[in-house]
Formats: sequence, structure tokens, C-alpha cells
Amino acid sequence: MAAAAAAAAAVGGPQPPQAEMPAPGLALDKAATAAHLKAALSRPDNRAGAEELQALLERVLSAERPLAAAADGEEAAAAGGGGGPGAAEEEALEWCKCLLAGGGGYDEFCAAVRAYDPAALCGLVWTANFVAYRCRTCGISPCMSLCAECFHQGDHTGHDFNMFRSQAGGACDCGDSNVMRESGFCKRHQIKSSSNIPCVPKDLLMMSEFVLPRFIFCLIQYLREGYNEPAADVPSEKDLNKVLQLLEPQISFLEDLTKMGGAMRSVLTQVLTNQQSYKDLTSGLGENAYARKSHEKYLIALKSSGLTYPEDKLVYGIQEPSAGTSTLAVQGFAGATGTLGQLDSSDEEDQDGSQGLGKRKRVKLSSNTKDQSIMDVLKHKSFLEELLFWTIKYEFPQKMVTFLLNMLPDQEYKVAFTKTFVQHYAFIMKTLKKSHESDTMSNRIVHISVQLFSNEELARQVTEECQLLDIMVTVLLYMMESCLIKSELQDEENSLHVVVNCGEALLKNNTYWPLVSDFINILSHQSVAKRFLEDHGLLVTWMNFVSFFQGMNLNKRELNEHVEFESQTYYAAFAAELEACAQPMWGLLSHCKVRETQEYTRNVVRYCLEALQDWFDAINFVDEPAPNQVTFHLPLHRYYAMFLSKAVKCQELDLDSVLPDQEMLMKLMIHPLQIQASLAEIHSNMWVRNGLQIKGQAMTYVQSHFCNSMIDPDIYLLQVCASRLDPDYFISSVFERFKVVDLLTMASQHQNTVLDAEHERSMLEGALTFLVILLSLRLHLGMSDDEILRAEMVAQLCMNDRTHSSLLDLIPENPNPKSGIIPGSYSFESVLSAVADFKAPVFEPGGSMQQGMYTPKAEVWDHEFDPVMVILRTVYRRDVQSAMDRYTAFLKQSGKFPGNPWPPYKKRTPLHPSYKGLMRLLHCKTLHIVLFTLLYKILMDHQNLSEHVLCMVLYLIELGLENSAEEESDEEASVGGPERCHDSWFPGSNLVSNMRHFINYVRVRVPETAPEVKRDSPASTSSDSLGSLQNSGTAQVFSLVAERRKKFQEIINRNSSEANQVVRPKTSNKWSAPGSAPQLTTAILEIKESILSLLIKLHHKLSGKQNSYYPPWLDDIEILIQPDIPKYSHGDGITAVERILLKAALQSRMNKRIIEEICRKVTPPVPPKKITAAEKKTLDKEERRQKARERQQKLLAEFASRQKSFMETAMDVDSPESDIPMEITTAEPQVSEAVYDCVICGQSGPSSEDRPTGLVVLLQASSVLGQCRDNIEPKKLPITEEEQIYPWDTCAAVHDVRLSLLQRYFKDSSCLLAVSIGWEGGVYVQTCGHTLHIDCHKSYMESLRNDQVLQGFSVDKGEFTCPLCRQFANSVLPCYPGSNVENNLWQRPSNKSIQDLIKEVEELQGRPGAFPSETNLSKEMESVMKDIKNTTQKKYRDYSKTPGSPDNDFLFMYSVARTNLELELIHRGGNLCSGGASTAGKRSCLNQLFHVLALHMRLYSIDSEYNPWRKLTQLLEEMNSQLGNEEQQPEVPILYHDVTSLLLIQILMMPQPLRKDHFTCIVKVLFTLLYTQGLVALSVKCNEDDRSAWKHTGALKKNTCDAEKSYEVLLSFVIRELSKGKLYHEEGTQECATISPIAWSPESTEKYLQDFCLHFLRITSLLQHHLFGEDLPSCQEEEEFSVLSSCLGLLPTFYQTEHPFISASCLDWPVPAFDIISQWCFEINSFTERHAEQGKALLIQESRWKLPHLLQLPENYNTIFQYYHRKTCSVCTKVPKDPAVCLVCGTFVCLKGLCCKQQSYCECVLHSQNCGAGTGIFLLINASVIIIIRGHRFCLWGSVYLDAHGEEDRDLRRGKPLYICKERYKVLEQQWISHTFDHINKRWGPHYNGL
Repeated sequence: MAAAAAAAAAVGGPQPPQAEMPAPGLALDKAATAAHLKAALSRPDNRAGAEELQALLERVLSAERPLAAAADGEEAAAAGGGGGPGAAEEEALEWCKCLLAGGGGYDEFCAAVRAYDPAALCGLVWTANFVAYRCRTCGISPCMSLCAECFHQGDHTGHDFNMFRSQAGGACDCGDSNVMRESGFCKRHQIKSSSNIPCVPKDLLMMSEFVLPRFIFCLIQYLREGYNEPAADVPSEKDLNKVLQLLEPQISFLEDLTKMGGAMRSVLTQVLTNQQSYKDLTSGLGENAYARKSHEKYLIALKSSGLTYPEDKLVYGIQEPSAGTSTLAVQGFAGATGTLGQLDSSDEEDQDGSQGLGKRKRVKLSSNTKDQSIMDVLKHKSFLEELLFWTIKYEFPQKMVTFLLNMLPDQEYKVAFTKTFVQHYAFIMKTLKKSHESDTMSNRIVHISVQLFSNEELARQVTEECQLLDIMVTVLLYMMESCLIKSELQDEENSLHVVVNCGEALLKNNTYWPLVSDFINILSHQSVAKRFLEDHGLLVTWMNFVSFFQGMNLNKRELNEHVEFESQTYYAAFAAELEACAQPMWGLLSHCKVRETQEYTRNVVRYCLEALQDWFDAINFVDEPAPNQVTFHLPLHRYYAMFLSKAVKCQELDLDSVLPDQEMLMKLMIHPLQIQASLAEIHSNMWVRNGLQIKGQAMTYVQSHFCNSMIDPDIYLLQVCASRLDPDYFISSVFERFKVVDLLTMASQHQNTVLDAEHERSMLEGALTFLVILLSLRLHLGMSDDEILRAEMVAQLCMNDRTHSSLLDLIPENPNPKSGIIPGSYSFESVLSAVADFKAPVFEPGGSMQQGMYTPKAEVWDHEFDPVMVILRTVYRRDVQSAMDRYTAFLKQSGKFPGNPWPPYKKRTPLHPSYKGLMRLLHCKTLHIVLFTLLYKILMDHQNLSEHVLCMVLYLIELGLENSAEEESDEEASVGGPERCHDSWFPGSNLVSNMRHFINYVRVRVPETAPEVKRDSPASTSSDSLGSLQNSGTAQVFSLVAERRKKFQEIINRNSSEANQVVRPKTSNKWSAPGSAPQLTTAILEIKESILSLLIKLHHKLSGKQNSYYPPWLDDIEILIQPDIPKYSHGDGITAVERILLKAALQSRMNKRIIEEICRKVTPPVPPKKITAAEKKTLDKEERRQKARERQQKLLAEFASRQKSFMETAMDVDSPESDIPMEITTAEPQVSEAVYDCVICGQSGPSSEDRPTGLVVLLQASSVLGQCRDNIEPKKLPITEEEQIYPWDTCAAVHDVRLSLLQRYFKDSSCLLAVSIGWEGGVYVQTCGHTLHIDCHKSYMESLRNDQVLQGFSVDKGEFTCPLCRQFANSVLPCYPGSNVENNLWQRPSNKSIQDLIKEVEELQGRPGAFPSETNLSKEMESVMKDIKNTTQKKYRDYSKTPGSPDNDFLFMYSVARTNLELELIHRGGNLCSGGASTAGKRSCLNQLFHVLALHMRLYSIDSEYNPWRKLTQLLEEMNSQLGNEEQQPEVPILYHDVTSLLLIQILMMPQPLRKDHFTCIVKVLFTLLYTQGLVALSVKCNEDDRSAWKHTGALKKNTCDAEKSYEVLLSFVIRELSKGKLYHEEGTQECATISPIAWSPESTEKYLQDFCLHFLRITSLLQHHLFGEDLPSCQEEEEFSVLSSCLGLLPTFYQTEHPFISASCLDWPVPAFDIISQWCFEINSFTERHAEQGKALLIQESRWKLPHLLQLPENYNTIFQYYHRKTCSVCTKVPKDPAVCLVCGTFVCLKGLCCKQQSYCECVLHSQNCGAGTGIFLLINASVIIIIRGHRFCLWGSVYLDAHGEEDRDLRRGKPLYICKERYKVLEQQWISHTFDHINKRWGPHYNGL
């Protein structure tokens, strides 16, 4: 036997002879050995080969520690020390691979095996966080899921699918027709390919069959070895993880094998399930000491798990009570010696057994005597079983789980594994309970079980063969038993009931979740659920389980002080009831849909009632609930209710056949009614001392996910009870529960022994509202599913407009996923489109972005608005108000009703015949007395009554009229027994006839202090009778309570169980008034009213007119024939009264006559005293109201005007008054100086040297300019590897290259004057336009510093919000003191010649600008300059070669001005055609900024030698001297200078304020240079032929009069001059080819030159606008050039545009043109002598920059997601957890990724500094949202991708397809360009560099 050889080899003794091969050969030539063995095994007689192989494997795969005499010193064979695999393990794996491949290459072997893969299933296994898809259209099981690849390969267009992030892991179901429809399979798995796959050659996998058992055994030995039973029942996580880490390569090897496909999987299945080889290898017999030791460890592990190994003769008794197992549970075990043997087979069960069971159950917990073996016997017969055992022991290591799941496509394995899993179920539960990582473990368990139990066929098989249901129910029961406590409900001392303790970790952390979810999963299969519903034993056990939750989390009302610690356990309780009780219930209900299933319902109902009876007995319940306590958890009641509802609705069962007797019904109604009363108490603030959590419970109880498992069944159960119990009893119970019995008296004063006065009103409202809901709700009483859906939807939409997803969320779906009504199902969409209109998402300029909303259609408001449904479904009371407000608005708008309407009365769907009895409530005397009393009290203005009460009273009357018996019969006969207390009230019980019954006198009990007592007996004088009328009586108060007692007694006697009667007296004593109350005496009141007369008087009272009611049918008899008149359907109380009177008249002629009579009797004149008092009161009220209204109007008007002025000053309102004092630059001749308002101290005044005023500004670094590119189309976001974005064509990159090129060839200081910086990291200054004193600002900052609550900005960094408009800011820009009049003088045009002006400019620039004396103003100027410098990073300021050189500062300062002008130009859309002050105009701070910059720039005087002004305006004689000093680098030639930079330098070097004529002079001079640069650029652009042609034509015209103003002449001159150098040389042929041969016509030349100069003109015009406050003219695009040039004074004023405009006519040469041009060209020629290439590159080109844009995004979000969510990080090559992409430049970054962290900055923050100088816009790939980083703060901006219903899907929770929303993206881009992120987005937080 091979086994013998194996055993021998296992002992470290001498090797058997076959195995003696030279050891070195073994090590060197594994392949040869493998080939040899394979050959040996292929022979027919292969015993020798087998033994040889076994021996080799013994050595290679031994888990033993190295023995002293390791074979031939070859370490490879011995596993590394400590029982864990070491380096030798690597070797062992190598061996295995070699042996499997049988001497060939392992990779080739893999490929060969794959070829035989009959891949009909995908089976790809994934772990948590993987992105998968679910298609509801294709899924049979709701758990169906597909991997992305299979999903995209299949065709799911138009299906209801979504993408989701796997929580627990899963596997792809593609190809599995048990779980999904074949139409959804992808291309790869469509063909059932098994037919054409060739058969696997025997020898291919032969070696595997030999090697794998040893390999797996080796793995098991390691697992045994590594597990040390920890001391205190706590597996030490570290050790377990260490073992697992070492085993990683082995398990990965197995996992790789499973991926080789079906052929290899079937070999593995054979190995794992083969019982013989398991027995041979692991029995622990034989002489190998190591194997024995290993076996012992295994037995110890089994034992410590509280499990027994059945073959050891001693049974390791019961599990030792581990900490946390209650002693009760252990007694349960002890009694569990199998008493229930006979009950296991359900069919043999007889009546007897269940009787015994009932008795036993009352002795707590001995009922759990289910077969003990389920809980603690485990026997392993195969590798698979032991592997699973260790997988559980090690708490489901991910790798093992993946391996076990990867095997599932093998059908045989699937069955075997499922059985094994079920066999270990109890053990899984125990391990889960002990685990510390229960969350992770739960996920892994579900990862496995959902794959097994979603398959109906498999679930059925396991249920039949392995008692799956018994095991699950028992395991759940055992699990919950560990956390039971005694119930304190009702009778605290004697209660025998136990409930779960919601504070325990088991419930708090939802540890039970995996087991419950498996249970729900299997119950969704019809065949399994059927077995469950047929098995009486199981049902009993299950009801037992449910009763653990009955009455949990009991609340006791705190009456004295506030509870110290608010426990938050309530959420655990709600979750537990929903998941552990309600969801399985819905699962079972889904199988009780047809008549044939009646039997199931009867079973459930029967055991449910038994359990309820047991519960009532256990808590010792008689008839009164204990006061001041409530539990929201009554799962037994709800099971009962839901099965009843189903029975009547779907199974046509007779309701009475499943109802218990009256006594039981009375008990059943008590607790649900208690909950309803408690809800009212909680909303009346009677429970405030219990803290907020009690409100939380009241809300959760009605919240959409819970309501249909909680409040709906409760109300339904009450409706059933009401329809079967005596109506008088029921009504009086309701008022008693709500504690308002004492209030229902005719007397004006009363005593309430159980309720404080301030709660009376809201409790009365609560009671009446409850009755209205009870009587008008039809959810379970006859509505169809579609009607219910519609009603729910209308209720939600009436409260508020809703998004599609929130509607899906708010409409209570059947919580069981398999119910068939799937969210988003067809009926949902069709109902939605029927009741609602879609409002597309809108954008408000404030930046608040709306989602797409649904809003109710008009006809819904008109006919379907149902206030009752709204009240039932509101979580917050304010929603009811919101619905009423919207209803009011609708009526006003549609002109149906102008005033404040009352809730409309809505017709109901007809009742199902089984529930007709419910309407008896409306026709019982008790209710009529209550209604009469309340109407009377309202008419008499008693306290504590409200409009709401009246509204509900009228609603009830109307309900009664709608649902009255057809014929008016005298029903007295039918009522048994004399009803003494009612005789004085009403004759019968029909509301229609009782309405007209007049009641004359009422006897009331009143406190002695009451006014009624002081009267004599009712006299006939009117005053007296009125007096007694004012107050009224309670002959019926006691009748209410007494009535209820009497009825109860009757019912009880009928059922004659005498034991109960003994207890009666105790309970009724409660109602005797406490002695402290004043004595009650009896008074008799004269009433003389009927309900009808009270209604008519009410009509008068409500309308405030005498005789306001006139019966409408007297005028229009038609009304009686067709009563549904629209005019009555909406309106207020008056309408309601009219509607009721009309219905009453319709119902009976008697009523009609009586109404007419009452109206005929003109109401007698009421005694004056009454009128005066009441009316005076109302008159006063009116007057006071009127005054208050006027006062309010006045205040509002004042407020509005203030706001208007604020808006005009601060916002972009282009208001006509342009002379608001805040507008600094406006000229105001009458004021001598600019006046500023300080928004802090409120004083106005000029800004002065010693108390300067400043503008509130925000300084921010910006790289927006640098992002301009030269093409109009924005770049696309890369979505494949090929598309990448390179930044070298951005404006910033081009300017950088230019500067470094200049610095290579020219003198540094000169280079820094020839360009501007700030394209990247330039400082942008913006203001809200408000000013403040700088000293005020400092104290304001101080106060902010001391204020701790501020979030969102950092005061230490100087950040604050403007005190007036709250706009974000971080500095103050001082206003330069200067008067406006002066301004005007400066602007007068002067008649000096240009030569004089040039000289003046030069002189002024030459004066050194000493810093003004040390004043406050100058200090502030200095500090703000520091702020500006610190706004941007150093690298964006220092460009000089010599660090710290003053040239740097000089360059930086004028570039700040440049940046702000350029940005303003971009904000205006890149041109100035629109003119005007534009949006930015009002808030511009450029004027002040210029003063600050100029002041600082004048500190650095440029050497007059180098001042470019001289080169521009003078001819320098010594042209050659410059070239003399070769070794020194030359200056930058003037033609290489950037003209806009020169402009800013010239202007900022002048003393401020500047004179207008000097400004114009500078512009004229610079324009000549600019024009020349344009000519040079043009000459380089065209080819040699064009050049010579031009040279020629220009030369001819040179001597005409205006040669200096003709571009042809100038151009030819430029070409002639430059031809002297090498600029045009080296052009060769290839150059010509690249430049397209444009034919240069005069028009195109002119256009080119205009475009060349236009940018400069725009910037200059803006500058002029800000410095001198001149308006910009608006114009057409084509005439922009001429308009701007005349505005700047370049055009002579007399210039008339007769013929086409020529740009050259703007030239005004300060010196002869040809001389200066040749001087400029000479500089270039001398440079190109040496560097011809660069000479051309450095020429100024025309401005080609287009407006900046963000990247263009694809239409569908999935495109982005699929590419980026799997993209690896370039730093660590892992897939980042939170990938993001920059929307400015397309860089892929890791959000919060530690791998990419540099000096404590995470990658996004770093990128935002490099790409946007501190502003970053990132799209978070996994969340679809955009995040903005601004400096040290960040905010979530929102999403630019919306689904088909116009809403965002943050975090891709819903996973529906998302599409780009162009409008939103435009808004984002606009905010980026205009730098307004800080102002528009409100929720900022610090990111601490961690993003």
C-alpha cells in the first residue's frame, strides 16, 4: 500500500529503498525527477511509481520541524522552523509546480489545462469594494451580480441596472441560468460550450491527483500547528494573522489552480471531497509521532469550540458556560436530553405533543430542546470539511474565502461545500459571537452564504437533506438566548417574560445580521418557505424566537427630573425588529398570495395567537396597561395582523374563522392603542424628561423604512378589533387611553386627574386625529397595490417636491427584496408620471444648485390631496404644515379659494366586506355624545379647544353621514338591555337621526367653584337661561368610564372565566378623584340644542354674521339631485359646515325640514351684556391685529429700502444712480474729497494720512491666465492610455520658455524689464467694495481672534469675512487720500506738443520717489505690499539669476498690475465690445492697487541710462559703442520688449496721481513700438517673394506726405533694414513648406496688424478706465480697434472714417520714423549675427491666447469611471483608494494617498499648488463629486454629472448611469475663471494638507 510507505517515510528513520536517489540530483533537476515519476506512473503497473512519489512528497511537503538528521543535509526538504513555512516553503512550492507539470514548464502546463476549460460560467470572485453591476431586468434572484467585463459584453440597453460597490464581496453570475436569464449572458458565456470541448487526456492531470492531497494535508497541518487555543476565549489576533501571512503563498497557489478552469477544478473537487484519502492521511494512527501530535491539536481545537467529535466515546458534555452565556441557557441545555425527539418529524406530530409544548413553553427556555446535535456535534470526513473548520477558526481569512468560492463553478463541489457550510452553521455562529472583528467577519460569511443560498435548487436540496431550516432557526434562537433579560412590562415583579437586551453588543453591533440575512435569503425560495410554513414544530420555535423581541426596549416616563443618561439603544431595537422579525415575515407573506396557501396562514395565525396568549400570561396582563410605560416593539401583534390582512386580501379566507374570542381581541387592542396614545403624549411634550431619544423612537416608528412593518399593522389590528368589538366600549377606551375623558364635559370647568391642563388640548387633538385615521385609512382594508402606491406617492409629493431617489426611499416598499415590487419598477414609474410633473434642475446665480424635482400636478391637489395620509406619514410635524401651505398656495393660484382653507374631505375607497363593522364606531351613542359635547364647548368658547379639534369633529360627522345605514330605522329594539345612562341623550345609534335630536337639560358634576353652581334652578328669564347655557355638564363623563366597565364586564361574563373578576375593583379605583380636588357638586344645565342647531350656530359664529346660513336647496332644488358640487370641495370651516348640512338634508327629509325650521326662527336677540363682552374682545383683537399689521408693514418697508440700497452698493445691480458715495472713482465736483463709509463704526469721511480707510480685499494667487491655450476647442479629459495632455502649449509654459531664452543671451536686469510674470501664481486682487477704517479693522480682527466658534477660515492668516456682506477676505487695501476735484483738473486736455510731454515724462520719472514720511498710511501701504508678496509662493516671484535682487521685486510689482488687468479682460469675455463698467467694474480696486504699487516701484529708480523710455523717444548717436564690450551681455533689444509691460513700468514710475496728458503721451509712444513689432512679425511670416514685392512697393511711396503713417512704406523699410542682418536667412526650402502660402492682400495685412495691436489697446483702455474713471464705449466687434484707439486719444479727433479705417493712421512718431526704426532694427541685426535661430524665436508674436477652459468631459460618466477607477498610481503602482483627476490639466492624483505624500503634503494639495497656485479642482472618481481646494481650505462643490432624473449620485450609491450636465459644468468653469469659489460656496473646512 502506498499508505504504508507513506507512514514509514513520515518517520524520520531510514528511507525505504525506492526513495533513495542522490539528493543533489533532486535539488538540481526537479524537472527530470518529475518527468521520470510521470513516466513511472503512466505504466499499467504503477505501484512502484506511486510509492516513489509518495516518499518524495513526504520529504518535500512535511509540516514537521527540521529533524536533527535532516535527510542528506538537504534543507529544502525540511520546512522552516516554528511550524510556519520558511524559505524551504518556496522550495516546496517549486517542487509542486514541477511535479504537477510532470517535467514540462509550469506556464505551458497552465495553458494546456486552460484549453480544456468548459467555461460556461464566469464565477469571478471579488472582495469588498469591488465595482460590480446588477441588472434587475435580467436577474431571477435579487442578489444577482455581474463583473464589469461581463456586464459590458452583454446587452443591457434600456434595462433597469445599476453599478454598485460590493460591501461583502461576491461572485459573477454570468452563465448561471439559475440566477439570471440567459438573454443577459455576455458573449463569452452565451454558448453552452461543454459540448465541443475535447475530453481531458488522462496523463495531463494525473500528477495533480497524486500531489494535491498531500499539498492540502500539509496546509491543514500548518493550520493545526499555528492555532493555539488562547486562554480567555479571545483568539489573539496577532498570532492568527502571522500564521496566515506565512501561508499566503500556499493559498495563493491553490487559488491559481482554481483559475486554470473546469478541468483542474474537478480534480480539486475529487481531492477535497474524497473521504478515503482524508482518513488515510489524517487519522493520526500509525507510528508517525508528528501526525499523532497534529491530530491531538485538532481534537483540542474541536473541544475548545464546544464541539464534540462523536467517535470519542466520552462526550464532552455541554459547552462550558462561556462569559456572556446566561445560566438560563445552560439549564436549557441540561434539560435538552432529547425530549423533543418525536417532534422532529413534523408529520407524526399529534395534538398531544403540541399541548405538552404549550405547557413547557411557559417554564422559560426549556422549550429549546431541539436536537442537541445541531449545536454541538461536528464530524469531519473530508479535507473540505476540515478546511472550512479552520477557515472559521481563523475568522474567515480573505484568501481562504476566495479560494473556497473560486471552486463554486464546479457543480459537484458546490453541493458538497454547501452541505459542509450548513453542517458548520452553529460553529460559525459561536465564532462570530466571540469575534472582535465581527463586522469584517460578517461580511466574509455573507460573501460565502449569498453564493450558496441564492440558488433555489441548491437551497431546496440542502433543506431536504441537511435540515437547513431546523439548523438556522435553532442557531438563531441559541444566539439570541445569550442576551436575554427579564421583561419589566406590566407586572415587574411577577413577569415571566424574557426579552433581548438591546444594549448588548450582539444587538448594538448587528452581529446577528449574517445569520438573519441567510434566513431571509432562503425564505425567498418558494419550495423552502413552503416547508417552513408546513412544519408546525418550526413555526412554534420561530414564534418563540419572535417573542424574545416582543416588548423589548421598554420606555418608562420620567415624571420628576430629566433622565441623566440618554440611552441610544433604541436604534438597535428598531433594527432588530425590522431585520430579525419583519423581514422574514415579509418573506413568508410573499408566498401566501393565492387561495391554495390558506393552510399556511392558518398555521401561522394559530401559533401566533398561542404565543400571544403565552405572552399575556407571562406578563400577567388583565385589562389595564400599566401607566406611563410604552414599548414600540410588538412583533407578535404585527405578524398576526399582517397574516390576517394577507388572508383576507389574497387568500379569500373568512376573517372570523381566524379571529379569537372577544376577550382576546380586547387584550390585543390594548398595546397598539397604548402606542398611539403615547405618540400623542410624546408630541405633546409629556415625555421631555426622557430626553431626545424618545422623540427619535416616535419618529422611527413612522419613518418610511419602518412604517409598513410597524405603524401600519398596528393601525390595521386596531381596525380589526374595532370592527369586532362593541363600538361604545372601543370609543370610550380610546378617550380613556388618551386621558381626555374628564375634558368631555359640558361644564366650563373640570378637573383632570391624569393630565396637566397645558397638555389637554394636544391630547384631545391626538385622540380625534387617531379616530379619523382609524376610520378613514384603507391601506389594508380594500385598496389595491397600485392604489396604495399612488396614495403614498401623493402624500409624499404634497409635503414637498421630491427627487426621484428620495421618493423611492420615502415610499414604504415591502422591505423584503423579493416582494416583486422592485423600486423603480414599471408601476412606480407609471404612477409617478400620472401624479407628478418633472421640474428640470435649475441654477441660481448664487450658486445653489437644484436637483431635478417632481411636483404634484394640479389635478392631484384638486382631487387626491389626502391630509389623513399626510398626517400618518409625516416624521416631522412641520411637514403637515408644509403640505397645507402648498395646498393653500395652489388654491390661491388657481383661484379656487382665496382664504385659509381647511384640510379637504376626501372620499375613500369602499371597505372590504369583512371590515364593514368598523363603521359602527361612527354610529354609536358614545361617539355622538362626545361630538355633541365638543360642538357645544366650541360654540361656547370653552378653553383648550382649537380649530383643529373642530376640524376633526366635523370630519367625523361627515364620515358618519357618508357611511350611514341606508334606511332610517329605529334601532332601539336591536340593542339588548336597558341603557339607562343614554336615555337622556339619544334615542338610537344612527347618526343621521341623532343629529336632529334636541337635548334639553344635562346634569353635570362641576367643581364647587364653577359658575354653574351659583345659579338657581334654570329660570325662564333669558338672561338666566343664557347664563346656564354658557357652562355645561358631564352627565356622561362617568357614563363613559362606567359604560366601558359595564361592557367589559358583560363580555367577560359571556366568556365566564371567573378568575379575572377578582381583579376588577382594583383597576376601577384609579378613576375616583383624588381627595385633594375641590368637591364636585351636581348642577343641571339647560341646553336645548341638537347637533344640527349647533352646526348652524357654528356657521354664524365662523362667518361672524347673524343668520348667515341659508339652506341652498330653497333656491336651487337641483342641489339635492346632484350633490357633488365642486364649490364645496375646497374651503374653510364655513364650507365644511355647509357641506355637512347639505349631506344631512340629503340623507333624510326630517333633517331637511328641521334645518329649514331652525333657519326660519330668527335667532332671538342675544342679551347685550354677552355681546359686548365677547364682541368687545373680538373687536379689540381685530383692532390690535390691524395695528400690528400696520407696524409690520412699516418695518418691512424700511427693511426693504435698506436692503435695496445695500444691494445697489454691494452687488452687481447696474443701478441707474451712479453717484453712490461708495463708487470711488466717480467724479463729484461738489465734494472736495472722496468720502468712504466705514462698515464697522458707520462713520463717513475721507481717508487721511493718519486715519486711513481701506477696501476689504481678497488676495489670491491664480494660474488661470497660464491655462490659456491657443485653440478655441478645450482639451478633452484623457480616457484611454493614448490620450495624454502635455502642458507645453499653455500660456504659462510659453512665457516661461521666452524668459529663460532671454536670460541666456541678455543682461539679467534688462530681461526682467522686458516681460511680465504672474501667468502662473500671479496675485489677483478682488473686493466686495466695502470700506472700513484700518484701525476699526484691527480691533475687528482682535475680536475674531478671541471668538472660538469660528470655522471655515483662519484668523491667524489674516482671513475674515466682510462685516457687512460676509464675503470672504484676507487683507485691506488702503485708499490713497486724494480729492476728486483734483482728478478733474488732471483730466483737462492740454495743448502741449508731444515733444514737451515726452520731456516732462522723462523728468518726472527721473525724480527719485522717496518714501513718504512714516505715517499710518505708509505703514499700511507697506504691510499690504507684504501681504501681496506672501500671497504667492516664492517660486512664482523670483525669476532673477541673482536671488533677492531688487529687479525681482520690480518685476513682481508691475506684473501684479498686469495680472489683474488681464484677468479683468478675461472676465469681460476677452474683448471690450460690451463696454460699460461691466460686472467687475463696480467692485474694482485697481485704482487703489495702482497707488500702492506705484508708491513701492518709485523706490527703485531705473538707471536713466537703461530706461527704455530713452530708447523709445531719442535717437542715440553712439550706435556702435554698444557692441564694443563683447564680454558683457547686451541689453534686450527694444523690439523684443513686451509693450504692455513697458506701459505698466512707465506709468508706475510716474508720481501719482498721474496726469491724463502724460498717460496719453506714453500710450502714443508705445504704440509706435508696438506697430513696428507687428511689421517685423508680419515680415517674418511671409515668404521671400512677398518680402521683395513689399520692399519694392513701399520704396516707391516713401516720399509721399504721410509716408510715416502708411504701413506699406514702413513695412518695406523694416524689411530693408532687417535684410542687413541674418533674420531672414537660413530659411531654406523646408521653412516655406510649413508656412501656408497666404496671399497677403492689403485687407488681410491690415487685419493682421489690427489684431496684433488689439490686445494692447484693450489692456490700455481698461487701465485708463480705472485710473481716470472714464467709461468704456461699447461697440461692434469689427470696429473695436477704431473705437478703442479714439478713446485712448491715438486717433486725431478730426479723423473722419470715410474710407476703410487704417491702423497706421494712429501712429504719432515722436522722432522721425525711419531713423528710430533703423536704430531698433540695428539691435536685432547685431544679435542675429550670432544667433539667427533665437533671433526669430524671440520676436514678439501676435497675441493668440483664447479664453481659458476646463477640460472637456465625456457625455457618460461611466467612460471616466471605467478608465480611472482601476488606474494605478504612478508612484506606488497600486490602485489608489480614492482616485481623483484634476479638471484643469488632467493629472491623475491620489486623494489622501499616503504613498504620494511629500513633506507632509498629500498629493491633491501639492498638485493644487503646482497646477493652480493653491486652487485645485478635482473630480473624485469614486464619488462623482468635485472637490475644490483653495489654499488651506477645501469644499465639496457638488457633481456635474446627473442621472436621468436630474439628480446627483454622490459616492455612486445608486449607481445609475450619469450624464454630464453642461450648465453645471459651465457654472463651475465660470467660478474658476472669476475666482469666486470663496464667495459662492459656503461650506469650507481646513484640509490640514491631508487631501
